[in-house]
Amino acid sequence: MLVTPKMKIIYKEIQKKLFYMLPEKWESIYLYASIIQHAKLQTGEMFFYYIPKGVLKKKPVNVYEVPSKFNIEEEDYLKLADGLYEKIKELRIEMIKNGEKPWTNLTISVEKINFKVEFRYDNLINSLFSNEDRHLTWQYIYLGRPINSFNKKEREIIERCLKERNILGDEINTYSENIYYEKDVKSIIDFEKEENNLTKTIQNDNGISTNEIPNDTDKKSKSQILSC
Repeated sequence: MLVTPKMKIIYKEIQKKLFYMLPEKWESIYLYASIIQHAKLQTGEMFFYYIPKGVLKKKPVNVYEVPSKFNIEEEDYLKLADGLYEKIKELRIEMIKNGEKPWTNLTISVEKINFKVEFRYDNLINSLFSNEDRHLTWQYIYLGRPINSFNKKEREIIERCLKERNILGDEINTYSENIYYEKDVKSIIDFEKEENNLTKTIQNDNGISTNEIPNDTDKKSKSQILSC
């Protein structure tokens, strides 16, 4: 698969945006995105999960649950998700410009120091399965959800979806590299801590004693998200 210098930059930016959205230390990340080109419009979806770092194996966290779980402004957080999806769309455009076959969906997996992208070319427009059906199957394959954790109807959907893949065959292209790492890249929670510390410093400089500074834990406010 051809990789241009611009694609390299886009991969780096995708990782930077992805890592920024995670509010805690993580073990692995799994993202799905689809882009479906119709005659006059383009549709698609994106969802992703991360597995928190810990001694014991933890359950995957759906990032769209992060705002409520970590007291973050949902509207601002969704803007970050939109920015990430736009960057994935930009990658697709760049690949097509350089003669690559248009893919319809991809899965990004980040495990340890490896960043991996699987490009698929499924005919999503004429598929018998809905977005929800594909989401279930994707969870089974990539998140490792046990088949018995799904209800009977969901298990039947997954089995049919896998059967269709076997019949039609899988056309997949893969790109991988070591994860992008920069010491100064921070998460949304890091920015919140810095802002709280800055506020306390300013208050002290203005002659307010430490004892007079309101305790952040007494009145919890929504974290402010900064554009990355």
